[in-house]
Amino acid sequence: MDRTRVADWIARYERAWRSVGTAPLAELFTDDARYLQGPYREPVLGLPAITRMWEAERNGPDEDFTMSYEIVAVDGDVAVARLEVRYGPPSGDEYRDLWIMRFAGDGRCLAFEEWPFAKPG
Repeated sequence: MDRTRVADWIARYERAWRSVGTAPLAELFTDDARYLQGPYREPVLGLPAITRMWEAERNGPDEDFTMSYEIVAVDGDVAVARLEVRYGPPSGDEYRDLWIMRFAGDGRCLAFEEWPFAKPG
């Protein structure tokens, strides 16, 4: 992987979150991907389980949020990015996340680990 390919993957992740349905997930994650939503959470294993989690976690494709990111490091098949996500009304929630991504040879993610930090208050 390189920074350009990681940036493309993150952009496709955001587009998928904003899309109707979950079909784009097959282009983002391998069939046997491991998705960890936080350092002490149980991993979500496999594309079907990730698909169910995805639909349960988001409010829908029209969810009001902005997302910005900075790629911190890319080393072989592993990348780390720092993200800021701000949700619109009514929640107004803000998160700073670290994403650790391990990619398969085809550019899909085979291990995704998220370290979300909510804005205090």
